[in-house]
Amino acid sequence: MQFLPGLRLAETFYRGAVRPLLDEHFPGLPHAAALIGYGSEVLGFDTARSTDHNWGPRLQIFLPTEENATDLGAVLAAGLPDTWSGYPTAFTFTQEADQVPRQRVEVACLADWLTGWLGFDPTAGVTATDWLATPTQKLAEVTQGAVYHDGFGELTAARAALAWYPDDLWRHVLACQWQRISQEEAFPGRCAEVGDELGSLVVTARLARDIMRLCLLMHRRYPPYSKWLGTAFARLPGIGDLPAQLTGALTAADWSAREDHLVAAYRAVALLHNELGLTEPLSPDSLPFFDRPIRIIGAARFRDALMAGIKNPGPLAGAVDQFVDSTDALGDNEFTRAVAAQLT
Repeated sequence: MQFLPGLRLAETFYRGAVRPLLDEHFPGLPHAAALIGYGSEVLGFDTARSTDHNWGPRLQIFLPTEENATDLGAVLAAGLPDTWSGYPTAFTFTQEADQVPRQRVEVACLADWLTGWLGFDPTAGVTATDWLATPTQKLAEVTQGAVYHDGFGELTAARAALAWYPDDLWRHVLACQWQRISQEEAFPGRCAEVGDELGSLVVTARLARDIMRLCLLMHRRYPPYSKWLGTAFARLPGIGDLPAQLTGALTAADWSAREDHLVAAYRAVALLHNELGLTEPLSPDSLPFFDRPIRIIGAARFRDALMAGIKNPGPLAGAVDQFVDSTDALGDNEFTRAVAAQLT
């Protein structure tokens, strides 16, 4: 069977199977239809491999209130076809204990769904705590995907409200990402100096990850979680040979070659920073780390320049996924909001 990307599958399923049932049983019902939230297909990274679990025709139907949600769900459960485009319309989710196949058209009040997914309702406004408490993966899950119909406009408004950070917060998260680089940029060389090649590679990998996330933030793209970080990074425009330089740093046989690749990567990122025009241009040339034979970019220069342009700068921790690296913690809205509240 020919693979059909999930966003396209959801669109045909809505237009050919779900919408006719709505029009027949609930004519004129204000609703939105979309595929957002979890899933590689929402970010456009799905392939034929994605179909081996948690896969099939699915989408959300959002309503302005809870009224009609139960009745609509029953109509869809009874009226949807057994298959669509060759895929069963009822299928299991691996995280469900009973493993009973179910149809996966989710019917929900939009405000309730958004609050459950994000921890707040963006149609009511987005505060600094809201921004900093929400991992970029979740912001991507709501602002990407696809909307197939928005009869009452609130889903479109919510996505627009979350499209990107306000200017000061953008500067802030960029500064915090440069801060992460500044804290470890000298460590690969120092590890290598004492013969710790494995340690040098581990820190280099951490720096590569931070550089990739920084580039996505520079391009106003929410960095996805680890499985898709490299894919999202590679699709960025205008990054030249930066992916090759980071790969070279991670595969170099010795510190001298590794450092050359890192220095080239730092230079490329510094030039990308200057193109943003958020600060005065800064030199992209590498610097010595004090009197040691280690070259760095001096990431604190970029951090400080960005922070100088912020009206009310906050602590240099940043958004929650810039300093929390636990999947379980980042998936807990109550936890992330409590942590972010301490920083705003």
